[in-house]
Amino acid sequence: MNPFPFHPHGNFLHTGGMNNVQKILYLVRHAKSSWKDESLSDINRPLNKRGQRNSPVMGKRMLEQGHLPELIIASPANRAFSTARNLARELDFDESEIVVDEDLYFSGARGMQGVLKKVDDSYSKVMMVGHNPTMTYFMNQLANTNVFNMPTCAIAIIGFDMASWAELASTEGELLGYGYPKGPEKFTASLV
Repeated sequence: MNPFPFHPHGNFLHTGGMNNVQKILYLVRHAKSSWKDESLSDINRPLNKRGQRNSPVMGKRMLEQGHLPELIIASPANRAFSTARNLARELDFDESEIVVDEDLYFSGARGMQGVLKKVDDSYSKVMMVGHNPTMTYFMNQLANTNVFNMPTCAIAIIGFDMASWAELASTEGELLGYGYPKGPEKFTASLV
């Protein structure tokens, strides 16, 4: 069964900086996790109280500013899936539609790129929820930015002038917005 089914709401998007933004990728680093229970394996670590507070806040920011992903793909790690679920609730996105992909759990940028290549091209706006350091590296690679470290629950919004997710490797993206819980209320393309 294809985990990335056809989506009827695929459409072309137009925004300020780029002439034709056809695809938007939301890269999300999972919210703050707990290290309290040392008996838990890494994949099972939950969000801590701050992570539980911050992820809905970021979802509300996205909604208020018109950022509505059509597909959410999350790492299988508890902290990443919980972040995705909290964001989905605020975005009125059906939690049961969140796709879990093993390749978002420390498979590197190549693994993340592989996940996107499987996405049906009818999806214009896709969110990926994963881990550092890969998330920061992938953001810098795709949008030609120079961010040292995406904070927990940071969201990078990257636009691409391409018709297919398979073109990701050969298409330079543009940072359309960036935000994190302690940052400005509005997503901004300025990293300074």
